[in-house]
Amino acid sequence: MTNSEATDAGAHAGAPARFGGLRNKPTRRYIGFGMLGMMGDNIEHVITYWVMWQLFHSPLLAGFAVISHWLPHLFLSVWSGGLADRYDCRRIIQVAQLTFMGVSASWGVLFVTDSLQPWHCCVLLVLHGLASAIWHPAEQMMLYDIASPAGLPSAVRLNSTGRSMGMLLGPLVGAVLLVWVGPDLGMFVNILSFVPMLVFMFITPYTGHLRSGTVARTRVALGEAFRLLRQVRSNPYLITMIVLAGATSLLIGVALAPLMPEFADMLGAENAGFAYSALMGANAVGAVIGGVLLESSGFFRPTIRVAMVATLVFGIATLAFALSNNYAFSLGVLVLGGIATLVSSSTAQTIVQLAAPAAIRGRVIGLYGMSSMGLRAGSGLTIGILGTVIGVQWAVGVSAILLCAVAVAMLVYARIAHIPRLPE
Repeated sequence: MTNSEATDAGAHAGAPARFGGLRNKPTRRYIGFGMLGMMGDNIEHVITYWVMWQLFHSPLLAGFAVISHWLPHLFLSVWSGGLADRYDCRRIIQVAQLTFMGVSASWGVLFVTDSLQPWHCCVLLVLHGLASAIWHPAEQMMLYDIASPAGLPSAVRLNSTGRSMGMLLGPLVGAVLLVWVGPDLGMFVNILSFVPMLVFMFITPYTGHLRSGTVARTRVALGEAFRLLRQVRSNPYLITMIVLAGATSLLIGVALAPLMPEFADMLGAENAGFAYSALMGANAVGAVIGGVLLESSGFFRPTIRVAMVATLVFGIATLAFALSNNYAFSLGVLVLGGIATLVSSSTAQTIVQLAAPAAIRGRVIGLYGMSSMGLRAGSGLTIGILGTVIGVQWAVGVSAILLCAVAVAMLVYARIAHIPRLPE
């Protein structure tokens, strides 16, 4: 794809469509059911991370929780994008939802029988990661199909906000389930979170291919990522967003989540359970705030510079959190980091969606997913290994400093290379 083609594709990105995605009934439903699925995902994380930490107190297992969840995205995202290019995305999403439900049920059985062992945790975390890797490209293909290119920027922002709302509600609902019904019954209740999306995929006419009218016929090999990367490297919009997302994922990713119980203890909160849930939800609160601000103000446009600056702010906020000894301040900077994350990720996702050629859109989304989610496994190594050697606070702080350096370097590169703004 040429630079001019990317620019033409990006022309839609500047169209003002405040809350435009909510005006489309199928889009509203899709975003809402996706939010419930993300809530269920995070309920599972909250309950299982808490139980694993209480039983085993293992930083290595916490690191594995990150690695096993995101490594499938690294190796399978482009392949999964190929599946989304070739097949009905509704069926792919249903397979993923059924897998999520099965994993939640398995956690519940192990909790009820008091038989959970570290190897059980490892197997279930891997299965959950496989379901996530299969789901993501098909989910984005469906969003493009339902929303249309003109409505996509708003739909992407609202979908990101909805997922963030799910991440916010997940810890809150997870905490309620932990206190009121316990982790065992809580996991069985969590199965219900995935049912609406499963059913919606039976009744919606969209397949992920209706609007583009393009269905790929060629098979995608597991090594397709390198060829695809060479194909898109001449596109400054795609390649900068892929690199920026990869740096964020590799250096920080979601590695803080499994260690939030430890941070809650270190910050000296009186109610450890509530403190843990609040810390887990702070990033999501910021993301929801950021999504509403983006959608209502119309101030930010999806440009590569906006994504880079937002990433820099996220790095600074993460560094402040790692060095903080004050609980209230820690909550505040996590909220700020959530705002920055939403701005950066939704901007990058919009650019990638619109700039990707229709025939390989699923694979390009998969390549972006490999970078933005698959490389999060590297942050697990940081926590699991570096955190064991020098402590988790220093490990997170060093990673945040490196991310800030990458963001600054990319801003300098964008200025020197004179990469133009996407037309508004």
